[in-house]
Amino acid sequence: MSSHVYDPSIMMPVLKPSIWVYALIRRAQSEAAFATLARKGDGDAGAVLVKVSTLDGNAVLYRPIRNLSGERVWLPKGPLSERDIDEIIAHRVKTDPDLWVIEIEDKQGRHFLTEPVEVE
Repeated sequence: MSSHVYDPSIMMPVLKPSIWVYALIRRAQSEAAFATLARKGDGDAGAVLVKVSTLDGNAVLYRPIRNLSGERVWLPKGPLSERDIDEIIAHRVKTDPDLWVIEIEDKQGRHFLTEPVEVE
């Protein structure tokens, strides 16, 4: 069984979410941040959201998109109140049952993503 799937729109191998999310969680934990899988989605094709809480009542939500070259980049939303971010996530879950959600708690606000992050 392959750990990659092919995105037909870009014909590139993409690491399965079921592997990618746990790698991000391990990366955050290795840097002394708390990270957990808040919602498990489809193992082969689910989208991933990354919520980063700075432990002061605020959070940033990172959402993936593909740029014109077909590479995944992340768009931040926030900082907003953690409650507002949770409402955004709840709305997305209603429209996308395959969605994965990773929650990271880090006072420094680090996201631990290795792909580019766009500026809002």
